[in-house]
Amino acid sequence: MTDPLWIDIPLGFDARGRTAGTSYPNHVLDMIEQVLFTTPGERVNRSDFGCGLLTLVFEPNSYELAATLQLSASGALQLWLGDVITVESLEATAEDNVLRVVVRYVILATGERRTDVIEGSVNR
Repeated sequence: MTDPLWIDIPLGFDARGRTAGTSYPNHVLDMIEQVLFTTPGERVNRSDFGCGLLTLVFEPNSYELAATLQLSASGALQLWLGDVITVESLEATAEDNVLRVVVRYVILATGERRTDVIEGSVNR
């Protein structure tokens, strides 16, 4: 039996014109990206969702900012995806207008350990 197909985020279409699908591990990665890069207040009916990492791209780099970033991002992932993943570590770096996050986690449903690099950029 093959893995169930999950809706790919952002929503798109495949070559057949149907809603694009993805594997469960990629679906989990999509959810992680949503939590990290959604700014609180951005969603109307869930105003506390997200942690808004992209708002910190232009802040001056410092040890304090890195610690705050790591704590807020890890906390948001625990709050919103704690029943899906266990975060083992999270590291974030900002260069120019690009934020790069390395997150190491375990998918609870499968026990699979993953390390993913997620990038987001701000155009100002």
